[in-house]
Amino acid sequence: MRIYTLVEDYSGYESPFLAQHGISFLIEARGRRILFDTGQSAEPLLHNMELLELEPRNVDYVFLSHCHYDHTGGLKGVLESIGRRVPVIAHPDIFRPHFITEPYLRSVGIPFRRSEIEELGELILTPEPLEIINGTIYSTGEVREREGFEESELTVYTLQNGRLVRDSLMDDMSLVIRGPDGLVVVSGCSHAGIVSIVRHAIKMTGERHVKAVVGGFHLINAGRARIERTVKAFLEMGVEQVYTGHCTGLRAEAAFMDAYGKGFHKLHSGMVIDLG
Repeated sequence: MRIYTLVEDYSGYESPFLAQHGISFLIEARGRRILFDTGQSAEPLLHNMELLELEPRNVDYVFLSHCHYDHTGGLKGVLESIGRRVPVIAHPDIFRPHFITEPYLRSVGIPFRRSEIEELGELILTPEPLEIINGTIYSTGEVREREGFEESELTVYTLQNGRLVRDSLMDDMSLVIRGPDGLVVVSGCSHAGIVSIVRHAIKMTGERHVKAVVGGFHLINAGRARIERTVKAFLEMGVEQVYTGHCTGLRAEAAFMDAYGKGFHKLHSGMVIDLG
Protein backbone atom coordinates (compact mmCIF):
# COMPACT_ATOMS: atom_id res chain seq x y z
CA MET A 1 0.00 0.00 0.00
CA ARG A 2 1.22 3.46 -0.88
CA ILE A 3 0.02 7.07 -0.62
CA TYR A 4 1.21 9.68 -3.12
CA THR A 5 0.85 13.33 -2.09
CA LEU A 6 -0.31 14.88 -5.35
CA VAL A 7 -1.03 18.41 -4.10
CA GLU A 8 -0.23 20.15 -0.83
CA ASP A 9 0.29 23.72 0.36
CA TYR A 10 4.05 23.10 0.49
CA SER A 11 6.19 21.82 -2.37
CA GLY A 12 9.32 20.95 -0.42
CA TYR A 13 12.90 22.20 -0.65
CA GLU A 14 14.43 22.40 -4.16
CA SER A 15 11.41 20.55 -5.49
CA PRO A 16 10.10 20.31 -9.07
CA PHE A 17 6.60 19.68 -7.73
CA LEU A 18 3.92 22.35 -7.68
CA ALA A 19 2.22 23.44 -4.46
CA GLN A 20 -1.27 24.88 -4.05
CA HIS A 21 -3.55 25.69 -1.14
CA GLY A 22 -5.45 22.43 -0.96
CA ILE A 23 -4.76 18.73 -0.74
CA SER A 24 -4.93 15.61 -2.88
CA PHE A 25 -3.63 12.07 -2.39
CA LEU A 26 -3.54 8.97 -4.56
CA ILE A 27 -3.93 5.82 -2.49
CA GLU A 28 -2.81 2.48 -3.97
CA ALA A 29 -3.98 -0.76 -2.35
CA ARG A 30 -4.60 -4.27 -3.65
CA GLY A 31 -4.22 -3.19 -7.26
CA ARG A 32 -6.78 -0.36 -7.00
CA ARG A 33 -6.26 3.40 -6.93
CA ILE A 34 -8.34 5.94 -5.02
CA LEU A 35 -7.92 9.65 -5.70
CA PHE A 36 -8.58 11.39 -2.37
CA ASP A 37 -9.62 15.02 -2.99
CA THR A 38 -8.57 17.09 -6.00
CA GLY A 39 -7.03 20.34 -4.75
CA GLN A 40 -8.52 23.60 -6.00
CA SER A 41 -7.57 23.12 -9.66
CA ALA A 42 -6.53 20.19 -11.81
CA GLU A 43 -3.40 21.64 -13.44
CA PRO A 44 -0.86 21.30 -10.56
CA LEU A 45 -2.31 17.91 -9.63
CA LEU A 46 -1.91 16.58 -13.17
CA HIS A 47 1.57 18.13 -13.46
CA ASN A 48 2.67 16.37 -10.27
CA MET A 49 1.11 13.08 -11.38
CA GLU A 50 3.23 13.25 -14.52
CA LEU A 51 6.39 13.80 -12.46
CA LEU A 52 5.43 10.79 -10.31
CA GLU A 53 4.77 8.74 -13.48
CA LEU A 54 1.14 8.23 -12.53
CA GLU A 55 -1.58 8.00 -15.18
CA PRO A 56 -4.95 9.67 -14.49
CA ARG A 57 -6.67 7.00 -16.60
CA ASN A 58 -5.61 4.38 -14.03
CA VAL A 59 -7.66 5.99 -11.23
CA ASP A 60 -10.46 3.65 -10.12
CA TYR A 61 -12.34 5.85 -7.60
CA VAL A 62 -12.53 9.47 -6.52
CA PHE A 63 -13.26 10.23 -2.87
CA LEU A 64 -14.17 13.75 -1.73
CA SER A 65 -13.61 14.46 1.96
CA HIS A 66 -15.91 17.50 2.07
CA CYS A 67 -17.29 20.32 -0.05
CA HIS A 68 -14.58 23.02 0.20
CA TYR A 69 -13.20 24.37 -3.08
CA ASP A 70 -9.57 23.60 -2.12
CA HIS A 71 -10.49 19.89 -1.99
CA THR A 72 -12.94 19.74 -4.90
CA GLY A 73 -11.96 22.43 -7.40
CA GLY A 74 -9.86 20.11 -9.55
CA LEU A 75 -12.61 17.50 -9.80
CA LYS A 76 -13.98 18.26 -13.24
CA GLY A 77 -10.56 18.56 -14.87
CA VAL A 78 -9.37 15.34 -13.25
CA LEU A 79 -12.47 13.40 -14.32
CA GLU A 80 -11.95 14.66 -17.88
CA SER A 81 -8.33 13.42 -17.73
CA ILE A 82 -9.41 10.02 -16.38
CA GLY A 83 -11.50 9.75 -19.52
CA ARG A 84 -14.12 7.31 -18.28
CA ARG A 85 -16.92 7.22 -15.73
CA VAL A 86 -15.54 6.24 -12.33
CA PRO A 87 -17.32 6.23 -8.95
CA VAL A 88 -17.18 9.58 -7.14
CA ILE A 89 -17.80 8.92 -3.44
CA ALA A 90 -18.95 11.78 -1.21
CA HIS A 91 -21.58 12.93 1.27
CA PRO A 92 -25.12 13.58 -0.06
CA ASP A 93 -24.92 17.25 0.98
CA ILE A 94 -21.67 18.00 -0.85
CA PHE A 95 -23.38 20.15 -3.50
CA ARG A 96 -25.23 22.36 -0.97
CA PRO A 97 -24.68 26.16 -0.99
CA HIS A 98 -21.76 26.92 1.33
CA PHE A 99 -20.49 30.35 2.38
CA ILE A 100 -18.22 32.33 4.64
CA THR A 101 -19.03 35.91 5.64
CA GLU A 102 -15.59 37.15 6.77
CA PRO A 103 -14.05 39.33 5.50
CA TYR A 104 -16.97 39.36 3.04
CA LEU A 105 -19.71 37.02 1.83
CA ARG A 106 -18.41 34.47 -0.66
CA SER A 107 -18.98 30.88 -1.71
CA VAL A 108 -16.34 28.37 -0.60
CA GLY A 109 -18.14 25.18 -1.60
CA ILE A 110 -17.69 22.84 -4.53
CA PRO A 111 -17.52 25.03 -7.65
CA PHE A 112 -19.60 22.70 -9.84
CA ARG A 113 -23.24 21.79 -10.24
CA ARG A 114 -24.20 18.20 -9.57
CA SER A 115 -25.25 17.76 -13.19
CA GLU A 116 -21.73 18.70 -14.40
CA ILE A 117 -20.18 15.90 -12.35
CA GLU A 118 -22.87 13.37 -13.22
CA GLU A 119 -21.90 13.80 -16.88
CA LEU A 120 -18.35 12.65 -16.10
CA GLY A 121 -18.57 10.27 -13.13
CA GLU A 122 -20.90 7.94 -11.23
CA LEU A 123 -21.94 9.65 -7.99
CA ILE A 124 -22.12 7.47 -4.87
CA LEU A 125 -23.44 9.78 -2.17
CA THR A 126 -23.90 8.34 1.32
CA PRO A 127 -23.47 9.60 4.90
CA GLU A 128 -22.83 6.06 6.14
CA PRO A 129 -19.54 4.15 6.38
CA LEU A 130 -18.72 2.47 3.07
CA GLU A 131 -16.34 -0.39 2.30
CA ILE A 132 -14.53 0.62 -0.90
CA ILE A 133 -11.87 -2.11 -1.14
CA ASN A 134 -12.85 -5.34 0.56
CA GLY A 135 -11.31 -5.60 4.02
CA THR A 136 -8.86 -2.79 3.28
CA ILE A 137 -10.24 0.72 2.68
CA TYR A 138 -13.39 2.26 4.16
CA SER A 139 -15.04 5.65 4.21
CA THR A 140 -15.78 6.75 7.77
CA GLY A 141 -19.11 8.23 6.76
CA GLU A 142 -20.30 11.08 9.00
CA VAL A 143 -18.41 11.45 12.27
CA ARG A 144 -21.38 12.20 14.52
CA GLU A 145 -19.69 11.78 17.92
CA ARG A 146 -17.38 14.78 18.20
CA GLU A 147 -15.12 15.70 21.11
CA GLY A 148 -16.30 18.89 22.82
CA PHE A 149 -12.88 20.55 22.72
CA GLU A 150 -12.77 20.02 18.93
CA GLU A 151 -15.72 22.25 18.11
CA SER A 152 -14.93 23.94 14.80
CA GLU A 153 -13.52 27.46 14.97
CA LEU A 154 -14.44 27.95 11.31
CA THR A 155 -17.72 29.86 10.94
CA VAL A 156 -19.44 28.76 7.75
CA TYR A 157 -23.02 28.94 6.53
CA THR A 158 -25.50 27.27 4.22
CA LEU A 159 -28.97 28.18 2.96
CA GLN A 160 -32.13 26.63 4.42
CA ASN A 161 -35.54 27.86 3.26
CA GLY A 162 -33.98 31.06 2.01
CA ARG A 163 -32.14 31.79 5.29
CA LEU A 164 -28.41 31.81 5.96
CA VAL A 165 -27.80 29.34 8.82
CA ARG A 166 -24.68 27.96 10.53
CA ASP A 167 -23.23 24.92 8.74
CA SER A 168 -21.86 22.14 10.97
CA LEU A 169 -19.88 20.51 8.12
CA MET A 170 -21.39 17.08 8.68
CA ASP A 171 -20.16 16.15 5.19
CA ASP A 172 -16.59 15.90 6.54
CA MET A 173 -15.52 12.28 5.96
CA SER A 174 -12.19 10.46 5.95
CA LEU A 175 -10.73 7.19 4.70
CA VAL A 176 -9.52 4.34 6.89
CA ILE A 177 -6.96 1.84 5.59
CA ARG A 178 -6.52 -1.51 7.33
CA GLY A 179 -2.91 -2.51 6.80
CA PRO A 180 -0.77 -5.34 8.16
CA ASP A 181 0.58 -3.04 10.87
CA GLY A 182 -2.66 -1.36 11.93
CA LEU A 183 -4.90 1.49 10.77
CA VAL A 184 -3.94 4.43 8.61
CA VAL A 185 -6.43 7.32 8.79
CA VAL A 186 -6.42 9.78 5.87
CA SER A 187 -8.23 13.09 6.41
CA GLY A 188 -8.69 16.16 4.24
CA CYS A 189 -9.30 19.01 6.71
CA SER A 190 -10.61 17.21 9.82
CA HIS A 191 -13.52 19.58 10.32
CA ALA A 192 -15.12 16.83 12.43
CA GLY A 193 -12.05 17.01 14.72
CA ILE A 194 -9.03 14.82 14.07
CA VAL A 195 -9.21 13.12 17.49
CA SER A 196 -12.91 12.39 16.94
CA ILE A 197 -12.11 11.00 13.48
CA VAL A 198 -9.40 8.64 14.75
CA ARG A 199 -11.61 7.42 17.61
CA HIS A 200 -14.45 6.88 15.13
CA ALA A 201 -12.11 4.83 12.90
CA ILE A 202 -11.03 2.65 15.85
CA LYS A 203 -14.63 2.07 16.90
CA MET A 204 -15.77 1.39 13.35
CA THR A 205 -13.10 -1.21 12.57
CA GLY A 206 -12.42 -2.69 16.01
CA GLU A 207 -8.70 -2.24 15.32
CA ARG A 208 -6.98 -0.37 18.14
CA HIS A 209 -3.50 -0.03 16.66
CA VAL A 210 -3.11 3.18 14.62
CA LYS A 211 0.02 3.13 12.49
CA ALA A 212 -0.38 6.62 11.01
CA VAL A 213 -2.66 9.62 10.64
CA VAL A 214 -2.27 11.52 7.36
CA GLY A 215 -3.73 14.85 6.24
CA GLY A 216 -4.76 18.31 7.39
CA PHE A 217 -5.88 18.67 11.01
CA HIS A 218 -7.35 22.22 10.82
CA LEU A 219 -5.60 23.53 13.91
CA ILE A 220 -4.28 26.62 12.13
CA ASN A 221 -6.30 28.99 14.35
CA ALA A 222 -6.42 26.75 17.43
CA GLY A 223 -5.11 27.97 20.78
CA ARG A 224 -2.38 26.28 22.77
CA ALA A 225 -4.81 24.36 24.99
CA ARG A 226 -6.57 22.66 22.08
CA ILE A 227 -3.28 21.82 20.37
CA GLU A 228 -1.89 20.30 23.56
CA ARG A 229 -5.06 18.25 24.13
CA THR A 230 -4.91 17.00 20.53
CA VAL A 231 -1.28 15.88 20.78
CA LYS A 232 -1.95 14.25 24.17
CA ALA A 233 -4.93 12.35 22.73
CA PHE A 234 -2.79 11.08 19.84
CA LEU A 235 -0.20 9.77 22.27
CA GLU A 236 -2.87 8.17 24.47
CA MET A 237 -4.42 6.46 21.43
CA GLY A 238 -1.00 5.10 20.50
CA VAL A 239 -0.77 6.78 17.09
CA GLU A 240 2.67 5.82 15.80
CA GLN A 241 3.30 8.30 12.99
CA VAL A 242 1.93 11.68 11.97
CA TYR A 243 1.99 13.03 8.39
CA THR A 244 0.45 16.48 8.35
CA GLY A 245 0.39 19.92 6.74
CA HIS A 246 -2.17 21.94 4.77
CA CYS A 247 -4.52 23.48 7.38
CA THR A 248 -2.75 22.11 10.47
CA GLY A 249 -0.80 25.29 11.13
CA LEU A 250 2.80 25.94 12.18
CA ARG A 251 2.17 25.92 15.94
CA ALA A 252 0.39 22.56 15.82
CA GLU A 253 3.01 21.10 13.48
CA ALA A 254 5.73 22.19 15.90
CA ALA A 255 3.88 20.58 18.81
CA PHE A 256 3.53 17.28 16.95
CA MET A 257 7.18 17.41 15.86
CA ASP A 258 8.26 17.98 19.45
CA ALA A 259 6.14 15.07 20.70
CA TYR A 260 6.84 12.62 17.87
CA GLY A 261 10.41 13.36 16.80
CA LYS A 262 11.23 11.08 13.86
CA GLY A 263 7.62 9.92 13.85
CA PHE A 264 6.55 13.37 12.60
CA HIS A 265 6.54 14.05 8.85
CA LYS A 266 5.59 17.34 7.18
CA LEU A 267 3.56 16.72 4.06
CA HIS A 268 4.68 18.21 0.76
CA SER A 269 3.70 17.80 -2.90
CA GLY A 270 5.42 14.73 -4.28
CA MET A 271 5.86 12.94 -0.92
CA VAL A 272 5.37 9.17 -1.21
CA ILE A 273 4.32 7.26 1.91
CA ASP A 274 4.95 3.51 1.84
CA LEU A 275 2.66 1.57 4.17
CA GLY A 276 4.07 -1.92 3.62
